[in-house]
Amino acid sequence: MSNPNTLWIANPLAIQTNTEADSDNSAAGGLVIQNGKIIELVAAGCEPTSNYDQKFDASKLVLIPGLINTHHHFYQTLTRALPAALNKELFPWLQTLYPVWAGLEPQMLHQATKLALTELLLSGCTTAADHHYLFPQTLTDAIDVQVQAAQEVGIRVTLTRGSMSLGQDDGGLPPQHVVQTEDAIMADSERLIGRYHDASEGSMVQIALAPCSPFSVTRDIMIASAELAQKHNVRLHTHLAETLDEEAFCEKMFGLRTVDYLESVNWLHNRTWLAHGIHFDESEIQRLGKAGVGICHCPSSNMMLASGICPVKDLEAAGSPVGIGVDGSASNDCSNLIQEARQAMYLQRLKYGSSNVTHQDAIRWATQGSAKVLGRADIGTLEVGKQADLALFNLDELRFSGSHDPLAALLLCGAHTADHVMVAGEWKVQNGEVLGVDIRKLRAEHQQAAEQLAAKV
Repeated sequence: MSNPNTLWIANPLAIQTNTEADSDNSAAGGLVIQNGKIIELVAAGCEPTSNYDQKFDASKLVLIPGLINTHHHFYQTLTRALPAALNKELFPWLQTLYPVWAGLEPQMLHQATKLALTELLLSGCTTAADHHYLFPQTLTDAIDVQVQAAQEVGIRVTLTRGSMSLGQDDGGLPPQHVVQTEDAIMADSERLIGRYHDASEGSMVQIALAPCSPFSVTRDIMIASAELAQKHNVRLHTHLAETLDEEAFCEKMFGLRTVDYLESVNWLHNRTWLAHGIHFDESEIQRLGKAGVGICHCPSSNMMLASGICPVKDLEAAGSPVGIGVDGSASNDCSNLIQEARQAMYLQRLKYGSSNVTHQDAIRWATQGSAKVLGRADIGTLEVGKQADLALFNLDELRFSGSHDPLAALLLCGAHTADHVMVAGEWKVQNGEVLGVDIRKLRAEHQQAAEQLAAKV
């Protein structure tokens, strides 16, 4: 007798279960899902040994683990292609946008978060980390707003309680009216961990602590965040070594290079992951790897702001987990993770050579690597016992015509939209349509919010 709600995703055109394609056909027959988990990998030409009551024909679809985004700023979807911020490098770009972002209101953030998550979902993303560090007086419960939006979309999230406490009056970059006091930051951080952080297997919401950057928070906030994170066993996140300007700021403000600064505030350990990680020297890379510090590579943002190229392969070789992030939608300006994996592959080839970076590397960074960066062992691969988070891509578009290796074609031919996406064993996208989200309504409300925000300045 078949088990209820047991699904066989049968005979995919190609499948990526772990770090390499299944050339041995160990899972070419697909996989079986029950109660939100993968319970069997099916060999080529075989039927499942598990009883099943539903069969999904995947014979025209490429099956990969759900993509995992390890760095974003959802609110920035409201300031895409803003004329005043075009053609600038990081510091002047931020100084242009801080006054705009200071006008954020709860409903604006809700629309921005929901749109970013929906866009990510359509690109095959099943887990997303967001770095929200703006808490003006009109938006003190920003993370609560994001939790609600994520629940509406049905995607897994790691929401990081960011902070800015070092304003221009004290030598920092942000204007004074967007910074918070240490007491306010730490009290809200502890509240959010207690209310929302779920460390259990298969959790949908996790919380991390994320002082924004060396040029926008005090040393005290970095140290206090590390202590609170250790107390509650949550992860730490920040921007680091994104630009040479940031390196110069650290040396002037603290008398330390970025990795020395990281160690001085008790962040040099395996519960930390960093966004960007571009300007490290060889000894710093070794120290980061030895400590197990994770790195989120943000290729499109790094190119847009001309920040540099993250030394991904060197960091991995040293022992650092490496994942992929689309970064904020005002420096990318889209939230498409399959495209970001393609961008990562090409940018890293520019650094290391075309024979040294493969499409398998890029898919691994965006799945298994990203899961390690977020400290999650239950997602990132298609293996028995893992959560049933997956994406299926149809290769019927013109861009794929003439391709021969389906997995390679996903990146080389530029896949853009997943045909089907599953999170925790439940379909969230079917036939290219997001279930439970009115796309036209969302876009209209989001565009209105963007116009209202820009008009405030």
